[in-house]
Amino acid sequence: MTRSGARILVDQLVAQGVDTAFCVPGESYIGVLDALRDAPIRLVVARHEAGAANMAEAYGKLTGRPGICLVTRAPGATHAATGVYTAFQDSTPLILLVGQVPLEHRGREAFQELDYADAFGAMTKLAIEVEAPEQFPEVGTRAFQTAVSGRPGPVIVAMPEDVLAAEADVEDATPLPVAGGAPSHEELARVRDLLSTAARPLIVVGGGAWSAQAAEDLRAFAEASAIPVAASFRRQDYIDNMSSSYAGVLTIGHDAALANRLRESDVLLAVGSRLGDIATRGYTTLEPPRTPQTLVHVHTDPKELGRVFQPDLAIVSGSAEFLAALEPVDGAHRADWTASAHEDFLASLRHERGPGELDFGDVMQYLRERLPADALLTNGAGNYTVWCHRFYAFRRYRTQLAPCSGAMGYGIPAAIAAKVVHPERTVVCVSGDGDFLMSGHELAAAGQEELPIVVLVVNNGMYGTIRMHQERLFPGRVVGTDLVNPDFAAWARSFGAYGGVVLRSEDFPDAFERALAQPRPSLLELRVDAEAITPRQTLSEIRAEARAQHLGSTSR
Repeated sequence: MTRSGARILVDQLVAQGVDTAFCVPGESYIGVLDALRDAPIRLVVARHEAGAANMAEAYGKLTGRPGICLVTRAPGATHAATGVYTAFQDSTPLILLVGQVPLEHRGREAFQELDYADAFGAMTKLAIEVEAPEQFPEVGTRAFQTAVSGRPGPVIVAMPEDVLAAEADVEDATPLPVAGGAPSHEELARVRDLLSTAARPLIVVGGGAWSAQAAEDLRAFAEASAIPVAASFRRQDYIDNMSSSYAGVLTIGHDAALANRLRESDVLLAVGSRLGDIATRGYTTLEPPRTPQTLVHVHTDPKELGRVFQPDLAIVSGSAEFLAALEPVDGAHRADWTASAHEDFLASLRHERGPGELDFGDVMQYLRERLPADALLTNGAGNYTVWCHRFYAFRRYRTQLAPCSGAMGYGIPAAIAAKVVHPERTVVCVSGDGDFLMSGHELAAAGQEELPIVVLVVNNGMYGTIRMHQERLFPGRVVGTDLVNPDFAAWARSFGAYGGVVLRSEDFPDAFERALAQPRPSLLELRVDAEAITPRQTLSEIRAEARAQHLGSTSR
């Protein structure tokens, strides 16, 4: 049967099991939009391409299948670049379908022409352009297979307008099984030998291509073997945080006790994690290329093994495959080591009230105690996330959606994707004021899709992270970090959402319950004291410390 290229493309999406796609419509792929009208695919329309790409990235995290994002050529694609970069850094499968100028116009810098391989080559696994309609089945299969195999990541498929309009008679492709590495019997035996005799072992987990079963296998193995587990940056939901083996998260400015535990470990088993600069405090707790402890590094991509740290045992394997094959060892001789690690984590959950009537630590404590275990918590980037990561406990796999790339504006698009995938579950987005204003307009998409997400906007009237660094390096010299904000609650109501303001800690529980009960999107503006810049230090304390250091250096 003869079909247009656009129809062939959409039929490949259906054949690959795609049930949801995210887009901002564009005339460069309008034939695809028409074909989607007749397809069993839910199309969620964002208000900005960055939002659409972040929604697709979050979908990829939640499902393990490639998130599908459609955008128009050049400006649409470059707007979506933040989501593509997040998928690259976070090892998330994503396919960006982007319009392109007609084939005969290429190379002339035609209107909105862009060479996607050149522009996106450094942050994608593949960027390919379709040159004939009959290529869509082949290219589609390659795109899906590339996005999920090895270390998952983003793929870009460019669709020239004339190729979408042209017709061909071609068969649909059949989905291929995902090829993944697995550990050998000899490698597993060596790992068990090392862990059996270790007095102070530590497991660090991270990376992509995990699953709920992998998280359960990890918990069961670690508890049975009395080995503490630390999560890498924004991978806290890879093990139940209430597990007796959970030691905490190696996040930005992570707990000193956990940093010391990483230093003091005698066998370090890194599963999926790349042991990056955040987990190692800028490569100070562990200094490349050799670690003082025996390092076993398990990663699905052989190029990552030895790239920064030289392991004593390198295993090319998917995290899920490795954990499924790993049998427990006797760890009775180190029970105290593991128990103290979890006790340190539990102690780190306790917060001291900061300045102001509304303490964000109180908010996170309430959410930790109130939300069900399967609730999803999303966030973007900013100092407010320190409270999210430090004072919340994740109980199940894929209840945390946060960008390892550190991208602002991620929280609301991620919350929308989460509610699309899991409409029955509670979804809470936490944003800073600056962070929120980068994607807050996606409340319109949440309203249109009738998604009752709850958004908490932590308003301190500044770009808090940058202000903190400003005070540390140039104390008292504030420039470019103050924010004049709108009335966030009124702004939310203008989108048809529920809007409220919280001024005191004791008022938050009732306000949150009202928001949670809404059949529509909800927003609560949390007005916090600007002094509460981190859980450990106030803004004034940071400034005073920096000035004292400056005076000390000049006096010498």
